[in-house]
Amino acid sequence: MAAQCYVAGRIDDAVGYAEDGELAIASGRFDQVRYEFEASLSGVYMAKGDTEQWVELCRKMIARWPDAHTYALARLVLALVGAGASDEAMAASESLLAAADATDNPHVVSVALLAYGMARRDSDPVAAYDVLRRGLGISQDSGNRQSESNLAVNLSILAATHGDPMDALEYITLAIRNHYDSGSFSLLSQPLAVLAILFDQRGRYEPAATISRFASTPFTRKVFPEIDSAISHLREVLGDEVYDTFARAGETMTTSAMATYAYDQIDQLRAELNAVSK
Repeated sequence: MAAQCYVAGRIDDAVGYAEDGELAIASGRFDQVRYEFEASLSGVYMAKGDTEQWVELCRKMIARWPDAHTYALARLVLALVGAGASDEAMAASESLLAAADATDNPHVVSVALLAYGMARRDSDPVAAYDVLRRGLGISQDSGNRQSESNLAVNLSILAATHGDPMDALEYITLAIRNHYDSGSFSLLSQPLAVLAILFDQRGRYEPAATISRFASTPFTRKVFPEIDSAISHLREVLGDEVYDTFARAGETMTTSAMATYAYDQIDQLRAELNAVSK
């Protein structure tokens, strides 16, 4: 479990622990380790943006546990999405809905629904949104804030890119609050990346630029490629010099300062949207 220290920002340490864990499992000395715990080793590769290692580890788990691999399969689908292998992710995810219905473990169900929805984010956003909403409800009912945050982030990008900014803000706020309150600071980049994308779409270029570099990580660029497009657009509309000024200001903020800034900017956009809707 030491490999989970990546969530607090200790990514290099976590990589070392994950590699040691893989070696120990491969040695056969820990053949009673359940695949759910082995799957936790893949988290650091997600944070690092090393999708090849992430995919490989998940394939090994499925081979090692052929009769009980729903969780590992879901993690594999997530890895394939991150790797940009959309068709393979879609094909691999086909059995996840049935598998989710066949288990009474709410965490496994929520991860399976997350993977199924993410695999369809671009090809069938309506179906993806419905499945992710179902997963969010299950994670909230079971008190699983980690899954709740992951599902909320992916719901937020769908809401942001398909014209429902108010819902996007609610999901982003939920994910920021959970990650910040739990000390999962390395995961804050995910909702912040979606927030930068949303601000760019809404013409709020200064806060979009301020957040963008802080939020742009190997993982967010893999899973939310819209962040790169947003940064390119911000450079175009602001100019490189102005963009870099705002981006550097955000990049040097502490985690606490960035969270406070994000909350304030969310409140401002929410107020604007409420005013327009009246």
